[in-house]
Amino acid sequence: MTTVEDANYSLSKILDSGSKKNLIELAWIKNVRVILPRIIITLSLPSFANSQRERIVKEVKNILLKFEDVNDVQIEIDNNVSQSNSTSENNLPELKNIKGIKHIIAISSGKGGVGKSTIAVNIACSLAKLGLKTGLLDADIYGPNTPSMLGVTEENPKVTDGSGNEQRLIPINKYGISLVSMGFLIEEGQPVIWRGPMLNSIIKQFLYQVEWNDLDFLVIDLPPGTGDAQISLSQSVPISGAIVVTTPQKVSLQDARRGLAMFKQLGVPLLGVVENMSVFIPPDMPNKKYEIFGKGGGKILAGENNLPLLAQIPIEIKLVNDSNKGVPISISEPDKESSIRFKELAQLIKKQFIN
Repeated sequence: MTTVEDANYSLSKILDSGSKKNLIELAWIKNVRVILPRIIITLSLPSFANSQRERIVKEVKNILLKFEDVNDVQIEIDNNVSQSNSTSENNLPELKNIKGIKHIIAISSGKGGVGKSTIAVNIACSLAKLGLKTGLLDADIYGPNTPSMLGVTEENPKVTDGSGNEQRLIPINKYGISLVSMGFLIEEGQPVIWRGPMLNSIIKQFLYQVEWNDLDFLVIDLPPGTGDAQISLSQSVPISGAIVVTTPQKVSLQDARRGLAMFKQLGVPLLGVVENMSVFIPPDMPNKKYEIFGKGGGKILAGENNLPLLAQIPIEIKLVNDSNKGVPISISEPDKESSIRFKELAQLIKKQFIN
């Protein structure tokens, strides 16, 4: 399997026609990301080297497409390039901290339909119930449904005074958490066609132009998959840890594996795996548990990657119904088994980062 190191080594053969130094050494090619079958790079040419752009782009594509498991090469053009020829020690971008946020926890899944947003919402609520200042950023552009889960679909976040970049978004406060969501920007039923620079721009605005106000944790609900949003986020801020959500079926593991591989290749620390929908608990028979979606998926995924299986969250009717009513189960029914599992998960996260 092609790695970032493989790509960097191959790209180091491309030379500046003037100095004859390679473009990796000059940092004209940087931010190399391998998300198979795609490789993404950033091309940062100083103005005096623009005449070489066409030649360099052609060479980059020719080299990278020679890898058997690569069929797509995406080249991002960095127009904000310093005219300095200084080199860098590596290809990793400089991560920028968000003022007022101590720890960022990313909740991800390889595909949709595994209950990732439910996990993110209840983790945030459970952290808040432990007395921790918690924020929730719903960055799922394809299904921003946390406003519905928290009962704030009719509310609109306010904006501070000022103009342009001076303005900052004020989060909605509910159940002790500060919420910002893509759902506040998208009308119900509106198709989302944001990609590339537009998507990266809105994510960065949600990170840096929000009054987060001294949070212990910011929980980020990522869109499913391994696309531009996940890459942009991972390349922008220092994520303290990522949690990958899966379901018990072994068939769902292939997608989850891609998500784990993405975080590893981007250098994001992995906290572990959460298995959602592990069992069904009937409301009239709370002592019964039915493995309606199979079993073992979360344990297999965690074991393959030498990660802990952080929690197994059951399906309970109250979890589904209360979410539809805008009240997370960790708030409405703290004694239900799923709520207990969310509390234990929040305690694990707290113990990991806060003494």
